[in-house]
Amino acid sequence: MSRINLSAGSLPVIPSSLIKVLAYMGVVLLAVWLPKRADKSFPYHYEEGMMWTYETLTAEWDFPLYKPNEVVQREQEQALRNYAPCFRWTVNRRNAVPILSARDMRMIEEGNYDHITLVDKHHRTNTLPMSQVYTPKTAFEQTGREMRPTLTYDSLTSAQLYKGLIESVSLTEGAVMKHSVIVEHGQVVTEDIYHVLSSLERIYNERGLSKRHIAWAYAGRGLLALLLVALFVLYLISFRRPLWEQTRPSLFFCLLMAMMEALSLLVLHLTGGGLIYMLPFAWVPILTRIFYDSRTAFFLHLTTVMLVSLSVPNPYLFLLLQVPIGMVALGSLKDLMRRSQLAFTAVYLLLSYAALYTLYNLMLSGSVAFLDWRVYLYFVLNALLVITVYSLVYLFEKMFRLVSSLTLVELSNINSDLMQTFAQQAPGTFQHSLQVSNLASDAAKSIGADALLVRTAALYHDIGKLSHPQWFVENQNGQDNPLLEMTNHDAARAVIAHVEEGERLATEHRIPEVVRQFIRSHHGTSLVRYFYNSEINRLKAAGQDANMVIREADYRYAGPKPQTKETAILMMADAVEARSRSMDTYTEQSLNDMVEQMITVQIEDGQLAETPLTFSDLARVKETFKERLRSMYHHRIQYPEIKK
Repeated sequence: MSRINLSAGSLPVIPSSLIKVLAYMGVVLLAVWLPKRADKSFPYHYEEGMMWTYETLTAEWDFPLYKPNEVVQREQEQALRNYAPCFRWTVNRRNAVPILSARDMRMIEEGNYDHITLVDKHHRTNTLPMSQVYTPKTAFEQTGREMRPTLTYDSLTSAQLYKGLIESVSLTEGAVMKHSVIVEHGQVVTEDIYHVLSSLERIYNERGLSKRHIAWAYAGRGLLALLLVALFVLYLISFRRPLWEQTRPSLFFCLLMAMMEALSLLVLHLTGGGLIYMLPFAWVPILTRIFYDSRTAFFLHLTTVMLVSLSVPNPYLFLLLQVPIGMVALGSLKDLMRRSQLAFTAVYLLLSYAALYTLYNLMLSGSVAFLDWRVYLYFVLNALLVITVYSLVYLFEKMFRLVSSLTLVELSNINSDLMQTFAQQAPGTFQHSLQVSNLASDAAKSIGADALLVRTAALYHDIGKLSHPQWFVENQNGQDNPLLEMTNHDAARAVIAHVEEGERLATEHRIPEVVRQFIRSHHGTSLVRYFYNSEINRLKAAGQDANMVIREADYRYAGPKPQTKETAILMMADAVEARSRSMDTYTEQSLNDMVEQMITVQIEDGQLAETPLTFSDLARVKETFKERLRSMYHHRIQYPEIKK
């Protein structure tokens, strides 16, 4: 059981189980918060000409039937034709000439009014044609006398008149009675039905839900989100227990789900859902597949899109598009080895989106008239964003100390500076590493292990020999062996040191941790048998009790032992390839016996005890080694010479 460490001078350590619970609960809470207006939003998506895919909808209460906006606007424009700005007399009306200031006259001309409204002191109104209204200039031209304006603009009365005319237009045209059937399941949404649904949506949004209904709505949403996340956790526990037992994978999964939820939240708040199809939900299966496996990637994608579907305008269409998209992404990107693969995947996703959306609309409406070209533009933007997942691969690698296949391919480039230095300064060890890489990757393929990881790690497993390449026989080219001038103990320690040096060099060159694990474990805790046996023989020849003098631990590697199938395969391939170079004869039988002997020694020494290898795996690995070695050391025919 995990416990919180409260020792003096240290901060409390949060248990890993609590971290995972908090992470998954964060995903659930974000899904609950995701809706733009959970207390008011209309829960249905509808379009004229489309089929009603929900249950039969009936009116829960009486509500008015609102006129379409364009009808209301047209009637208001008709009512405003009787509107004219209001003016008051500034002088005694008797025998007064109606004169407007030049500014007021410009207002009348800009509004294209053919009359004005006169208001007397008793608030009575009457209209006056503009043909009878003057400006000081026209009055002077008419009478020959300078005259001042006799009318002033009454803004308050004008605004009241304008508002009254607007409000005189009724916004409704009838009513829908409670329990009336609005639309039945499978019925096409006609113009009349669309009109009723629009009125219901308006009433629904204006009335909102009661506090009790809001509480139940949030509770239902929260429990549904919790159930979806719990099902994903159950999948991990049942089928991917190693991933569940670690904290880092759960944080990875939760971050991916939360990222897509947050992006969806942003889009729903800013656009009301129209741009939701621009979001690249394919990021989830692609990133998960790159770092883990296809099945987990699909389950995580399914969980993510179902969580988001709780809040999108049309969840049926959303799921119909996004679920198959996850399948397409996984099918088209089995292994990400080249950047160009992302471009092809993006094209496949774009075509799939377009086909699914088009077929869905044809199914519901039977016509292409209701296709929205803007949605296809969203799909194009979606595909372009999918290509940017490459930058996210690098980000997630750094955040979670993961290694993608792209990184492994780059590391396996033997033309890199480190590999070129390795080939020049320790050519024998470099050739040995190449052969081990081939042996190990073939063996990994035979049992379904990660062949690319094994191939790459094999190139670096002996990199520590760069510190003293002359100490190792494969680099001596027939010269004297410096180790033979040391004591057996010192020689053994010098050989063992190449593991520690390899770790140091790998860290210095920023080789990922997953590859450094192979460096540390490729000898496990095995004995440096040559010098160990030599020391025992020396002691016996001197008449000493070897058991009393020699410490076996001084001749053993520090380990750890291999923990995975991949590290175990590298250990076996390393031993088998090295031993094959010291054989006197290469026959099928001698190679078979050598492979069996080397792996049996490792098993008896307990070096493979902590790996998940089965007897069946071991049998296939050994057979692969034998076939590969036979092809390497096959008998070549002797070319005949020309007889004289």
